[in-house]
Amino acid sequence: MKFSYLIAGAASAALLASSAFAQEFNLRFQTHYTPEQLSGQLAQEFIDNVETMSGGRVKIEMFWSSSVVSSTEGFDAAATGILDGEMHGGAYQTGKNPAFQFVGDPMGGYNNPYEMYSFLYNGGGLEAANELYNQYNMQLVGWWAGGQEAMSSAKPLAGPADLVDWKFRSPPGLETEIFAELGASPIVMDFTEVFTALETGIIDGADYSSLANNVGIGLYDVVKHATFPGFHSMPADHVTINLDVWNSFPDDIKRIFEVATQALALQTTMRFDLANAEAAVGLKEAGVTLYDWSPEDRAEFRAGAMAAWEGWAEKTPEARAIVDAHYAFLRRMGMIE
Repeated sequence: MKFSYLIAGAASAALLASSAFAQEFNLRFQTHYTPEQLSGQLAQEFIDNVETMSGGRVKIEMFWSSSVVSSTEGFDAAATGILDGEMHGGAYQTGKNPAFQFVGDPMGGYNNPYEMYSFLYNGGGLEAANELYNQYNMQLVGWWAGGQEAMSSAKPLAGPADLVDWKFRSPPGLETEIFAELGASPIVMDFTEVFTALETGIIDGADYSSLANNVGIGLYDVVKHATFPGFHSMPADHVTINLDVWNSFPDDIKRIFEVATQALALQTTMRFDLANAEAAVGLKEAGVTLYDWSPEDRAEFRAGAMAAWEGWAEKTPEARAIVDAHYAFLRRMGMIE
């Protein structure tokens, strides 16, 4: 009798395991990228990885170019179940909580994406971020970052001294505070206004995008100076999933998403590194001067950035917690005292 119970129990366990393994998930995701852009191609590779590693148990329908809701609304659409996940960026949600700035773009904090990934995976960043994300019924799976953006200028930008009275196009928010702290004159304006403003001398330069993207739009036909590698801004896109959906996944599906996101991060950084390096070669040949700030100059900028971080950290407990997590990791790295 005992043997028959053991057989029955083993059969039941096998049936449950088989049922869990057979469970399928049809998910709806959104990104602001087009499938033709490099980041869009990388997002498609992420989808292919998830679907292949899951043996077809996970299928992702991607809505490109923010075709369901606007980019800023993608997070809420996933949180409320209109979507199952989204691949925009945390910085879009700073109006919801300023803490999102420090998971979307911890400006001035890190020299390259690898340091930022290390904070996420080895410095408590993922746990700290998910204390924030989970409050909004979302799970942060990970980041994918193309690297530091370049500052473009009609004047030299060899170090912090050149920022004094430098008028440049800036996005709103934390960046304007950081650069004002260092003596610059940030002017908030739309991307569409940059070329005319540079040509007419209304501004001396612009924070626009990465070096390769700036080349692609012809920015260096107008100005002949740029920072490379950059130092000021390294926005990260994220992979997020509705928390209820995430909790419904068996452990192997969760692991597949985590590993696929890490692969996405590595491929994103490598591909953008290459594109930016190739752009730098062409720009030097074309007579554009590139400025690689010294460790001392980067440290000076970081100190100015962190003065602005403090103001934002005091806005909410969540912002304080994530900023403190960055501080602790940067001290471990020897990047701040």
